[in-house]
Amino acid sequence: MSDYKGIWVFAERRDGEISDITFELLAKAKELSDKSNEEVVAVLLTQEPNDMPKSMLNRGADKVIVVSSEYLSEYKTITYAKVLEALVNKHKPSIFLYGATSMGKDLAPRVMAKLQTGLTADCMDLDIDENGLLIQTKPSYGGNIMCRILCPVKRPQMATIRPKIFSPLTEMENLNGEIMVENIEVEPENDFEILERVSYESYGVKIEDAEIVVVAGRGVNSRDDMAIIEDLAKELKGVVAVTRPLVDAEWYDPSVQIGASGKTVKPRLIINIGISGAIQYNVGIQNAKLIVSINTNAKAPIFSISHYGIVGDYKKIVPLLKEELKKIRKQ
Repeated sequence: MSDYKGIWVFAERRDGEISDITFELLAKAKELSDKSNEEVVAVLLTQEPNDMPKSMLNRGADKVIVVSSEYLSEYKTITYAKVLEALVNKHKPSIFLYGATSMGKDLAPRVMAKLQTGLTADCMDLDIDENGLLIQTKPSYGGNIMCRILCPVKRPQMATIRPKIFSPLTEMENLNGEIMVENIEVEPENDFEILERVSYESYGVKIEDAEIVVVAGRGVNSRDDMAIIEDLAKELKGVVAVTRPLVDAEWYDPSVQIGASGKTVKPRLIINIGISGAIQYNVGIQNAKLIVSINTNAKAPIFSISHYGIVGDYKKIVPLLKEELKKIRKQ
């Protein structure tokens, strides 16, 4: 398989712009390339490239492969999969990465099936082993363990990676980057047509986009106690999130669940309340800049990843925190 070279990143577009997940994956691909000595290639399917290739060259890509067609203006699974199949068969990349987004989760399995290779979904980390194989780390068994997956006999090695895991590189002008325009025949997909796009109306900031997150866990004794936690989040101008037990109890919607079976967040500040710190939760907050935890158990695992820990009853501590914040705001 020595003829397979290169680390590819699928360039996801949203509303005419390159999505953040693309820049996150380019940063990780650049890190992997330091070990494998392979070039980082972004693959862009679009109608009008505009400045999108340049933005990716400036954020980690050594090369951008562009396929331009009127039939690529809107994402359509079969059309995109056929184009990527043709590109892979021609250029033979060793690794192909996608975001674990609605688009990536739809597209990657179909490309995998066409190429008869492997695919690891929802990865939390990537690395290169001593044999040059891609180590794909993901939660398994309900998030209770983290497993490492290899694809030793098929190429490309493919994975989808959760958003907010890696940090994009600072944009710097790449004078040596290459933009390659490929003339791939693109056929229209006539099985369906997009009649209208309707934006999802979100009430408030999504937890994955929030700068400040206050999270409640199993240790919160009752649904009524969430009032003081919600008040704290409001005082901080943040959002409330929860762990899986509170979603299972139907206190909150799965859209605000953090952890291996929920969302990954990377806020400026996260406050954990009544959370023990099981691995399936910790993987969802490991990239937060400042972690503060409140728990009655001084030996709770959550304290091992926290920057600040408070041992005590959240019913007493949370109101005190809120009052102190009010005092600070008045100064």
